[in-house]
Amino acid sequence: MDLIPSFSVDHTKIIPGIFISRQDEVGGNIITTYDIRVTRPNVEPAVSVEAMHTLEHIIATYMRNDPDWKDEVIYWGPMGCLTGFYLILKGSRKPQEVFEFLTSAFESVAEATDVPGATPENCGNYRLHNLEMAKWYAVRFADYLRSNSDNERIFEYPKTERLVTDDGQQFYDS
Repeated sequence: MDLIPSFSVDHTKIIPGIFISRQDEVGGNIITTYDIRVTRPNVEPAVSVEAMHTLEHIIATYMRNDPDWKDEVIYWGPMGCLTGFYLILKGSRKPQEVFEFLTSAFESVAEATDVPGATPENCGNYRLHNLEMAKWYAVRFADYLRSNSDNERIFEYPKTERLVTDDGQQFYDS
Protein backbone atom coordinates (compact mmCIF):
# COMPACT_ATOMS: atom_id res chain seq x y z
CA MET A 1 0.00 0.00 0.00
CA ASP A 2 1.35 3.45 -0.93
CA LEU A 3 1.98 5.99 1.79
CA ILE A 4 -0.20 9.06 1.50
CA PRO A 5 1.71 12.30 0.85
CA SER A 6 1.44 13.64 4.40
CA PHE A 7 3.16 10.49 5.71
CA SER A 8 6.12 11.00 3.36
CA VAL A 9 7.13 14.13 5.26
CA ASP A 10 9.93 13.63 7.76
CA HIS A 11 8.12 14.60 10.95
CA THR A 12 11.40 14.55 12.89
CA LYS A 13 12.61 17.51 10.82
CA ILE A 14 9.45 19.53 10.24
CA ILE A 15 9.16 22.88 11.97
CA PRO A 16 6.15 25.17 12.31
CA GLY A 17 5.35 26.82 9.01
CA ILE A 18 3.25 26.90 5.85
CA PHE A 19 3.83 24.02 3.45
CA ILE A 20 2.24 22.63 0.31
CA SER A 21 1.02 19.18 1.23
CA ARG A 22 -0.38 18.31 -2.20
CA GLN A 23 -1.91 19.66 -5.38
CA ASP A 24 -4.73 17.97 -7.20
CA GLU A 25 -6.69 18.53 -10.37
CA VAL A 26 -10.44 18.39 -9.80
CA GLY A 27 -12.78 19.04 -12.71
CA GLY A 28 -10.00 20.70 -14.67
CA ASN A 29 -9.11 23.02 -11.77
CA ILE A 30 -6.10 22.89 -9.48
CA ILE A 31 -6.67 22.81 -5.74
CA THR A 32 -3.85 23.06 -3.24
CA THR A 33 -3.74 21.56 0.24
CA TYR A 34 -1.50 23.43 2.67
CA ASP A 35 -0.07 21.99 5.87
CA ILE A 36 -0.22 24.78 8.44
CA ARG A 37 2.04 23.41 11.16
CA VAL A 38 1.54 25.28 14.44
CA THR A 39 3.77 23.19 16.71
CA ARG A 40 6.79 21.00 16.09
CA PRO A 41 5.63 17.37 15.85
CA ASN A 42 6.87 14.96 18.52
CA VAL A 43 8.91 17.74 20.15
CA GLU A 44 6.35 20.26 21.39
CA PRO A 45 3.08 19.24 23.00
CA ALA A 46 0.11 19.02 20.66
CA VAL A 47 -2.37 21.88 20.73
CA SER A 48 -5.13 21.17 23.25
CA VAL A 49 -8.34 19.89 21.71
CA GLU A 50 -10.32 22.82 23.12
CA ALA A 51 -7.90 25.44 21.75
CA MET A 52 -7.70 23.65 18.38
CA HIS A 53 -11.50 23.61 18.11
CA THR A 54 -11.68 27.32 18.96
CA LEU A 55 -8.96 28.17 16.43
CA GLU A 56 -10.88 26.20 13.82
CA HIS A 57 -14.08 28.20 14.43
CA ILE A 58 -12.50 31.66 14.57
CA ILE A 59 -10.09 31.23 11.67
CA ALA A 60 -12.65 29.50 9.44
CA THR A 61 -15.01 32.42 10.07
CA TYR A 62 -12.24 34.92 9.32
CA MET A 63 -11.23 33.16 6.11
CA ARG A 64 -14.75 32.78 4.78
CA ASN A 65 -15.44 36.47 5.39
CA ASP A 66 -12.23 37.89 3.94
CA PRO A 67 -13.29 39.74 0.75
CA ASP A 68 -10.10 38.84 -1.14
CA TRP A 69 -9.95 35.16 -0.20
CA LYS A 70 -13.42 33.88 0.70
CA ASP A 71 -14.13 32.53 -2.78
CA GLU A 72 -10.83 30.64 -2.79
CA VAL A 73 -11.25 28.80 0.52
CA ILE A 74 -12.51 25.24 0.20
CA TYR A 75 -11.63 23.87 3.64
CA TRP A 76 -9.98 24.80 6.94
CA GLY A 77 -9.69 22.15 9.63
CA PRO A 78 -7.44 20.54 12.24
CA MET A 79 -4.99 17.71 11.75
CA GLY A 80 -5.70 14.57 13.69
CA CYS A 81 -2.31 14.81 15.41
CA LEU A 82 -3.28 18.28 16.74
CA THR A 83 -0.04 19.92 15.58
CA GLY A 84 -1.65 22.06 12.89
CA PHE A 85 -4.34 22.55 10.28
CA TYR A 86 -5.07 21.81 6.66
CA LEU A 87 -6.07 24.68 4.40
CA ILE A 88 -7.43 23.80 0.96
CA LEU A 89 -7.58 26.61 -1.59
CA LYS A 90 -8.57 26.88 -5.21
CA GLY A 91 -5.59 27.47 -7.47
CA SER A 92 -1.88 27.01 -7.14
CA ARG A 93 -0.05 29.46 -4.91
CA LYS A 94 3.29 29.20 -3.20
CA PRO A 95 3.21 29.20 0.60
CA GLN A 96 4.77 32.68 0.53
CA GLU A 97 1.71 33.91 -1.39
CA VAL A 98 -0.69 32.80 1.37
CA PHE A 99 1.61 33.99 4.17
CA GLU A 100 -0.07 37.35 4.81
CA PHE A 101 -3.61 35.96 4.61
CA LEU A 102 -2.81 33.14 7.00
CA THR A 103 -0.80 35.24 9.44
CA SER A 104 -3.58 37.83 9.55
CA ALA A 105 -6.11 35.05 10.21
CA PHE A 106 -4.13 33.90 13.24
CA GLU A 107 -3.65 37.49 14.41
CA SER A 108 -7.41 38.02 14.26
CA VAL A 109 -7.88 35.45 17.02
CA ALA A 110 -6.28 37.82 19.54
CA GLU A 111 -9.14 40.28 18.98
CA ALA A 112 -11.91 37.70 19.39
CA THR A 113 -14.28 38.20 22.30
CA ASP A 114 -16.34 35.09 21.62
CA VAL A 115 -16.25 31.93 19.52
CA PRO A 116 -18.44 32.13 16.41
CA GLY A 117 -20.85 29.23 16.05
CA ALA A 118 -20.29 27.91 19.58
CA THR A 119 -23.94 27.13 20.26
CA PRO A 120 -25.76 23.80 20.43
CA GLU A 121 -27.53 24.67 17.16
CA ASN A 122 -24.31 25.47 15.27
CA CYS A 123 -21.67 23.12 16.69
CA GLY A 124 -21.51 19.42 17.39
CA ASN A 125 -19.49 19.93 20.57
CA TYR A 126 -20.16 23.55 21.52
CA ARG A 127 -18.75 23.25 25.05
CA LEU A 128 -15.34 22.06 23.79
CA HIS A 129 -13.70 25.48 23.42
CA ASN A 130 -10.98 27.48 25.14
CA LEU A 131 -10.72 31.03 23.82
CA GLU A 132 -7.81 32.07 26.05
CA MET A 133 -5.64 29.12 25.02
CA ALA A 134 -6.59 29.64 21.37
CA LYS A 135 -5.44 33.26 21.67
CA TRP A 136 -2.15 32.12 23.19
CA TYR A 137 -1.45 29.64 20.37
CA ALA A 138 -2.57 32.10 17.69
CA VAL A 139 -0.37 34.96 18.90
CA ARG A 140 2.57 32.62 19.38
CA PHE A 141 2.24 31.21 15.86
CA ALA A 142 1.64 34.59 14.16
CA ASP A 143 4.66 36.09 15.94
CA TYR A 144 6.75 33.07 14.93
CA LEU A 145 5.70 33.41 11.28
CA ARG A 146 6.42 37.15 11.21
CA SER A 147 9.83 36.73 12.84
CA ASN A 148 10.76 33.88 10.47
CA SER A 149 9.29 35.22 7.22
CA ASP A 150 12.75 35.29 5.60
CA ASN A 151 13.53 31.68 6.63
CA GLU A 152 12.80 29.42 3.66
CA ARG A 153 12.54 26.40 5.99
CA ILE A 154 9.08 27.56 7.12
CA PHE A 155 7.90 27.16 3.51
CA GLU A 156 9.62 23.92 2.42
CA TYR A 157 8.58 20.44 3.52
CA PRO A 158 11.43 18.21 4.68
CA LYS A 159 10.74 15.15 2.52
CA THR A 160 11.92 11.69 3.43
CA GLU A 161 13.31 9.61 0.62
CA ARG A 162 12.79 5.92 1.25
CA LEU A 163 14.66 3.12 -0.41
CA VAL A 164 12.24 0.51 -1.76
CA THR A 165 13.43 -2.97 -2.72
CA ASP A 166 12.19 -4.87 -5.77
CA ASP A 167 9.74 -6.79 -3.56
CA GLY A 168 8.28 -3.58 -2.06
CA GLN A 169 10.01 -3.42 1.32
CA GLN A 170 10.67 0.12 2.52
CA PHE A 171 13.73 1.16 4.48
CA TYR A 172 13.64 4.17 6.75
CA ASP A 173 16.46 6.42 7.89
CA SER A 174 17.44 5.91 11.50
